[in-house]
Amino acid sequence: MATSRTDWLDHGLEVLARDGVDGLRIDRLASRLGVTKGSFHHHFDGASGYRAALLEHYEQSTLRELSTAIDERRDEGTRATLEWLVDLATADRASIRRAELDRAVRAWAHADPAARAVQSRIDTRVIELLQAAWRPASDSDATARTAALVPYLVSLGAAVTIPPISAGELRAVYELLLDAVPGAASD
Repeated sequence: MATSRTDWLDHGLEVLARDGVDGLRIDRLASRLGVTKGSFHHHFDGASGYRAALLEHYEQSTLRELSTAIDERRDEGTRATLEWLVDLATADRASIRRAELDRAVRAWAHADPAARAVQSRIDTRVIELLQAAWRPASDSDATARTAALVPYLVSLGAAVTIPPISAGELRAVYELLLDAVPGAASD
């Protein structure tokens, strides 16, 4: 079976989420994928090139998924958009909340400037996207930003809590926050 660049990157994100950045060893990745290290070198210029590509892949997929989710409901108003995001963030196979991966990248960012730059761009963009979702229901950009920070900070806190917060508990917290969102009639 041929292993594509995307296969290597997707598998790398799984390993990163499970084992942290130290698990991103070429020999281990190749073994888990059932391929030779030659396959790796066909797609990447060494371990540093792989890590850079992995960070880029993580950034693009994270922002694409959230942006798509928000765009799908934007015309329905702030509350509908945020309710949709709660559904996506708390589903069994959450597409926009990957707590283990988020923890691993944030830990990596503490020790690596490239990972820190990626995490900074992600945090900035996620807050901007949430702020844009909140803006129609807010009286100012500042109010929309503050409103956007609340669920994002809850998400970050839930991602690092030990033992982990269950999806059900997180959903209950988000639903409590949804009570502060103006209803469709106010949007």
